Amino acid sequence: MRLARPSLGLLGQIFLIVLLTVAVEFGASTFLYERTSRLSAQEDEARRVAEHLVISRRLLADSPVDQRPAIAEQLTTDRYAIQWRPTRTVPPPVPAELREMRLQIVAWEPVLANTDLRLRLKSPGVSNVVVGGLRLPDGTWIDFSTDELLTGTTLAFTRIVIALLPALALIGIGFLVLRVTLRPMRMLANAADAIGHGAPTTLPEQGSREVRQVIHAFNDMQARILQLIDDRTEALAAVGHDLRTPIARLRLRTDAVPDAALRTSMDGDLAEMEAMLSSLLAFFGGDSDPEAPERVDLAVMLATLVDDATDRGRTADYDGPDHFDAHLRPLEMKRAVANLVDNALHYGDAIVVALVVEPGRILIRVDDDGPGIPPDALETVLRPFERLDPARARNTEGFGLGLAIVARAVARAEGTLALINRPEGGLRAEIALPHR
Repeated sequence: MRLARPSLGLLGQIFLIVLLTVAVEFGASTFLYERTSRLSAQEDEARRVAEHLVISRRLLADSPVDQRPAIAEQLTTDRYAIQWRPTRTVPPPVPAELREMRLQIVAWEPVLANTDLRLRLKSPGVSNVVVGGLRLPDGTWIDFSTDELLTGTTLAFTRIVIALLPALALIGIGFLVLRVTLRPMRMLANAADAIGHGAPTTLPEQGSREVRQVIHAFNDMQARILQLIDDRTEALAAVGHDLRTPIARLRLRTDAVPDAALRTSMDGDLAEMEAMLSSLLAFFGGDSDPEAPERVDLAVMLATLVDDATDRGRTADYDGPDHFDAHLRPLEMKRAVANLVDNALHYGDAIVVALVVEPGRILIRVDDDGPGIPPDALETVLRPFERLDPARARNTEGFGLGLAIVARAVARAEGTLALINRPEGGLRAEIALPHR
């Protein structure tokens, strides 16, 4: 049997789409924002370097040579170090990774274009500290170094959190709006499940236009189905009442038949007709059963059914507690277990009815010593009007609705029915009910 793969509901699917969309938009916008912010920071840093170099060059160029070292020391700040040297040694050329920064500095201060401005990394591949030099009009040089510049595209955690908060708020609001929008669909699903368990509900028509149309169609369909069931039940009850009357008259007339063998045969046919009629009424009239669940002593019920079988001269035993209260429909469950007992007594010589209480469930077992059921027919025999010929001959009363009636009664009680061939021989019919 293929197992159904778990899937998200409609709300989950829509929410996942919205979440993925917001996540992609947030990631892309955050990356672009940080990228733009870093590039802006680099340009701003280049402007400050250019301004500091222009000021330093002018002051040093206009000062006497003997005062330049002191002035250079005064121009040194926490971020920029300035030194003047009288030597005419030319620094190395600008490396490729700093050419863009040199162009930015010159663009901010064009006067630096004629100073043979040189830039290089203090420790290539290790830090972002830029050092360099520029030439004064008299051929001497100014050496300078900067603090570590902002480069790269490293994301700022605080900035990401600030940008993420509105996105999370929008996601939460979107989830609540979707939940309210899809509430009529959940009501529709619950109502559809309830009608399958005999609890119809008329839904209020609310929601979007399409959802209102679906709910309106569902209410109409539910009304037609209920009317069809009521008409069928009333017609079946009327037919059953009308058929019981001639059956009763035929029973009276058989008493006038002088042939005992013929009279016995006629009585048997009439009993079979009455059993067929009872099974049909029980099966097709069950949907409108007004019986409500209540607390009942299940142990006493089972023991009573065993006593009834013993009174009919059959071998039957009960195995279980003396008393046990369960919440169920008493008449419907008694009819179901009685069908199992009659079925077991028909095909076996002795039966055992057992009540087993386990954590979370109640087990009702009816074991017989009959021929059992072929393994390939253990499920099909639960269908209405199904009969077994080789293992269980067609000498039974009714239409083959006994096990179908049991299966439906157990399903209405939210339980399960299983037929199991016992290793020692015979059949076990097991009802498993939830233990609340």
